[in-house]
Amino acid sequence: MMRLVKAIPLIILTYAIYLTFSGSISTYDIVLGLVVAIISGYLTAELIVKDVGKALSIRRFLWLIIYGIYYLTIAEFKAHYDVIKRIIHPKMPINPGIVRAPYNVVSDFSVVTIACSITNTPGTVVVHLDEGKKNYYVHWIDVKAPDPKTTYENIVRDFEKYVKNIFD
Repeated sequence: MMRLVKAIPLIILTYAIYLTFSGSISTYDIVLGLVVAIISGYLTAELIVKDVGKALSIRRFLWLIIYGIYYLTIAEFKAHYDVIKRIIHPKMPINPGIVRAPYNVVSDFSVVTIACSITNTPGTVVVHLDEGKKNYYVHWIDVKAPDPKTTYENIVRDFEKYVKNIFD
């Protein structure tokens, strides 16, 4: 019974994502989406959900939506624009390097979400994670300065302010 309760937030999230990305509201897609959501939610509930109250929090869900909108519009647009500018520029002005970027989140979900967001954003790739020192090591297309304060502000800060409200 507890597993089913833990599965509820996953079922809701999976079903919403399925319907959104299928782009269809036909009977087939509605039923198939529900079946897929129930099966995947039930199978992964024990692995993913530790606190049901936290997982069902409307405030956290709203932050997740806000983060999704921010990431898919603002963060991605800025990063793509920056990389396109560098490609089109006759001298291709790049200053690549691997930098240490500190993070201040607590949960594993937060750490991984930020790492994936950094990696999926053009111009940056997380190449290593030091959990003991709480640092990402990031290959950055244009190192502005190698100091941790600059790398945090340019790479991690914006992602972290949203992710803290979702998972921590």
